[in-house]
Amino acid sequence: MYHQIKQATAKLVIQEQMIMVSVIVVEDNVDSMGVLCEFLQIKDLDVIGRGKNGQDAIKLYSQLRPDAVIMDVMMPEFDGYYGLEGIKKSDPNAVIVMVTADKTDTTRKKLMDLNASSILYKPNDVNKIKPTVETLVSKKIQSIKF
Repeated sequence: MYHQIKQATAKLVIQEQMIMVSVIVVEDNVDSMGVLCEFLQIKDLDVIGRGKNGQDAIKLYSQLRPDAVIMDVMMPEFDGYYGLEGIKKSDPNAVIVMVTADKTDTTRKKLMDLNASSILYKPNDVNKIKPTVETLVSKKIQSIKF
């Protein structure tokens, strides 16, 4: 019974938050960032922050505490690995969706070793981002002990 109540509560919270799931987007390409953020907002995800590298991701996550992070892997100066590792050090349960064009096993393994919540590949179907984020946030809520 307890598990059913917990699961129902998590579903209700997500349903109520469908237009309120907050995300930060980290992408070094200004045009890609603009298009992605606009698309996410159309899909009722609340883009509360934008960054251009992994260092920005860590700062934004610490300041804004979004429900999820959507982050590119390959960026100059501080890449997505740096951002992923830094955020997970401060919050091991952070929901971080990594986006990359690199489909090699090496990249996938490194992202999984750093505990990425999910990996989406470019050219990614942006329609996968919203359900991926919502599923991961729902699982995070369900894992909260009441």
